[in-house]
Amino acid sequence: MARTTRTATPTTPRATRCTATLATRSTATLATRRTATRTTLLAVTLSLLAAGCGASVEPAPAASGATAAPVTVTNCGRQVGYAQPRRPVVYDIGAVEMMFALGLADRMRGYVMNTVEDAAIATSPWREDFGRVERLGDGRISREIVLEAGADWVFAGWNAGFSEERGITPEILADLGVASYLLTETCRAGEDGERRGVVPPLEALYTDLTNLGLIFGVEERADALVRELQQRITALEAARPEGVDPARVFVYDSGTDQPYTSGRFGAPNGVIEAAGGRNVLADLADTWTAVGWESVVRADPEVVVIVDYAGQSADDKRAFLEAHPAMGQVSAVREGRFFVLHYADLVVGPRNVAAAERLAAYLRSIGR
Repeated sequence: MARTTRTATPTTPRATRCTATLATRSTATLATRRTATRTTLLAVTLSLLAAGCGASVEPAPAASGATAAPVTVTNCGRQVGYAQPRRPVVYDIGAVEMMFALGLADRMRGYVMNTVEDAAIATSPWREDFGRVERLGDGRISREIVLEAGADWVFAGWNAGFSEERGITPEILADLGVASYLLTETCRAGEDGERRGVVPPLEALYTDLTNLGLIFGVEERADALVRELQQRITALEAARPEGVDPARVFVYDSGTDQPYTSGRFGAPNGVIEAAGGRNVLADLADTWTAVGWESVVRADPEVVVIVDYAGQSADDKRAFLEAHPAMGQVSAVREGRFFVLHYADLVVGPRNVAAAERLAAYLRSIGR
């Protein structure tokens, strides 16, 4: 999709994310584990309170042409049992591309993805898979979409995906006989569940790929992919210049009254660190959230990473920052140090490592 040029400055975060700082969310803790039986598929135990994320598993190999034995993986701190999904539905581009990267396109019932992400399909390494798999919706995932598709398994994260307010949660789906897997980046933290993220974002990526490999019986493929990504990150770390402080980097997604950005559990933090930079808001124990402009100005970022997606172009965002009275004084804006990455690069997914490699090349080009 071509960029939309607007005369107004960006005003709101993209539709595919919601954050506790901008929208009130129920704080009721859901701690009851329920078992739902689907007559032809599985008995699955799910819990909604995220105490932590991990990749400990009980592997069970899948035999081609036969019914695979159930497996148990750790998802957001809970041991969850799965029969191998037959009609999986996946939400958002990062999760969809994890499935494609594992060669699972032909086993998907479909995917749901907001239209602001359409431009990312054209540049996706898996764009042919996007053309082969049915798109079930072009907004947020809903209970109605899941049921109409006859899904037996759903992969999504909290907030833009699973949401108490919108009536689609793992517990609700379990009552309907549908299993769920939570995107590890969005595991809820704290007793109130308002914050998301409990492990570093790249670790969250590796965890999800490993767990998906076990759930779908493609363990070797998942292990090989994780090793490749880890090796590329190791190479990036080894190539960092010695005796140079990490560049201070600010991620600007959107917002005028308050900038919408990434804390230390968001994928951008992992991308920035792997590239040899330092997220100026890494002290925030959250994934994506809104902050005050004063905290950004005080940190004096040397580079601004702009998140690009349809409807709020990178050019518009840069122009807004350049005209902002306070931001116009920070080093990055004064020096014109803007680097654009797409939405698909900065949500947890297999593109994160390539994004880190590109950002690292830019940082080296400015002596950092």
